[in-house]
Amino acid sequence: MAEKIGSSDSSGSLAGGVVAAILASICCVGPLLLVTLGIGGTWIAQLAEFEAVRPLFIGLTLLFLGLAFRRLYFAPKTCVPGTICSDPRTMKRQRTVFWVVSTLLAGLISIPWVAPVFF
Repeated sequence: MAEKIGSSDSSGSLAGGVVAAILASICCVGPLLLVTLGIGGTWIAQLAEFEAVRPLFIGLTLLFLGLAFRRLYFAPKTCVPGTICSDPRTMKRQRTVFWVVSTLLAGLISIPWVAPVFF
């Protein structure tokens, strides 16, 4: 059976990386975003409790990004001629999206280390 490039496996890995990175940065980005929007209160401090599980979510982010990278660059690609995966532009777009999302996730993960420079 032919495997489609861009199937739910690669997009699922990328989506998993996005969710894990957002959860990894919620302890730091969440309060900053809420304060920027003018929302305050003591309950914002409860988001800091996520700091304890931050390394786990960073690890999950790296795992999912690694799976997506492997799928895009190293997995064997077999396509039936005439399908969308046989178009080389499809793979180029998927790789572009991967690198854009990876850059954004790296920014989200690095906020706790970079934010003190600005605040």
